[in-house]
Amino acid sequence: MRFSRREVTVAARKKRSTGRKPTRRSDTGRSASPKPRPAGKKGRPARRSPAVKVTPAKGLAPSPDGLIRLNRFLADAGICSRRAADELIATGRIAIKGEVVVELGVRVDPMSTEVFFDGQPVRREKKVYVLYNKPKHVVCTNAAGDAGRRVIDFLPKLRGRVYAAGRLDAESEGLLLLTNDGDLAQAVTHPSHGITKTYAVVIKGRVDEDGLKKLRKGVWLSEGKTIGALIKVERRSRDRSYMKVTLREGRNREIRRIFARVGHSVLSLKRIRIGRLNLHGLSSGKYRFLRPDEVKDLRADAGRSSD
Repeated sequence: MRFSRREVTVAARKKRSTGRKPTRRSDTGRSASPKPRPAGKKGRPARRSPAVKVTPAKGLAPSPDGLIRLNRFLADAGICSRRAADELIATGRIAIKGEVVVELGVRVDPMSTEVFFDGQPVRREKKVYVLYNKPKHVVCTNAAGDAGRRVIDFLPKLRGRVYAAGRLDAESEGLLLLTNDGDLAQAVTHPSHGITKTYAVVIKGRVDEDGLKKLRKGVWLSEGKTIGALIKVERRSRDRSYMKVTLREGRNREIRRIFARVGHSVLSLKRIRIGRLNLHGLSSGKYRFLRPDEVKDLRADAGRSSD
């Protein structure tokens, strides 16, 4: 039998009013036992990252066999990352139908299995899709204590967990998709799905045609040869080149690295498109939620590219 958050709160107040010892509040906002919490990575307990507030979704479809891994279920519910969820499971803080689970790899039905975290029922969150125009010197990590401002610091300070589907380094700016939908994030970032990303790039120096030809065919980086970039030169001066660069893969700092291979450094880099999504009407540092038709189009593009 499940209880709503309101019912749990009322019950807790009644216990305190009768003189019983109150339970402390955990950092996830749920009641927890007085027993000290097991330490997480580097001695810190696993915790949620503040982001966009989301509500339980209705009509969520299970995977083809009807089951998903328990750590994914916890991540989809906004409790923590999958890696941190494994720590919660191993330390006995997760229960299924009243029985504590400590084995990794357990699979559950997201529609019917009753999962509990520190004695409180866990429900998967509604999928959230946020489009954000990242300014320079803002980092994509969710980790607390990182140097500089984080992307999630520009979002409402409400409970939930979203992460960037394809990052931009601190010196780059432009379009970011933030979501708690791991499947769509994978589709957007993995080259097999072919979701293109377009950048407005300013290069130091005048890039010659030989250099552009090499980049269009693909160049070798430490992890292998690149697929090749679609490059459109907007204009060139004696000391700068302005161009649009479109990629179908998402290697770390790829544009900066491929231009370095032909002897040029990147002066500025701004992502202006992800698939059909663009920056129109979205000023620097601002965000908006995707419309249902935009999410549908993104899924459709990923599906067609992977066929």
